[in-house]
Amino acid sequence: MPAIFVDGDACPVKAEVERVAVRHGLAVTIVSNGGLRPSANPLLRHVIVPEGADAADDWIAEHIGRNDIAVTADIPLAARCLDKGARVIGPNGKPFTPEGIGMALGMRELHRHLREATGGQTYNAGFTKQDRSRFLNELENCIQALKRAG
Repeated sequence: MPAIFVDGDACPVKAEVERVAVRHGLAVTIVSNGGLRPSANPLLRHVIVPEGADAADDWIAEHIGRNDIAVTADIPLAARCLDKGARVIGPNGKPFTPEGIGMALGMRELHRHLREATGGQTYNAGFTKQDRSRFLNELENCIQALKRAG
C-alpha cells in the first residue's frame, strides 16, 4: 500500500489528504517545522523537523519510497521524490511528472533570475475551490492507479 507524505508547512489541503487517506486506509506523514495541530487520527503521523530551509524537504526525500505519494508545491522536492519512483501532486491538483519536471525546474530558475534582475516580485495564483476539487480528484486517481498496479 502506498503511503502519503505531505510537505506540511503552508499546505492548504491537509484535511483533504486525511479524508481520502482514511477512506483508503493509507498512512499519512505530515512533515513540518512545527506549529501544526496534530490529528488524533491513528493513520496520521506528524514529524517535526528542526528549523532550516530544506529540513522538511530533506526528511521527505530520505523517507519516501517507490509508489508512495508526495503532496508538495516545492519543485526541487518534487524532482527528488520523482527520482525515487514516487508520485507527486501539487496542492492545486496538478501532478508533477518525470516528463514535465525539467520544465518546472527551468521555469522556477527563470522566475528566480527575473526577481534578482528586476528587484520585482513574481506572483503565484491564489488557491481556489477548483484547485481543491482538482487536488481531490488527482489524489483519488493516483491512489486507484497505484492499487491497480500493485
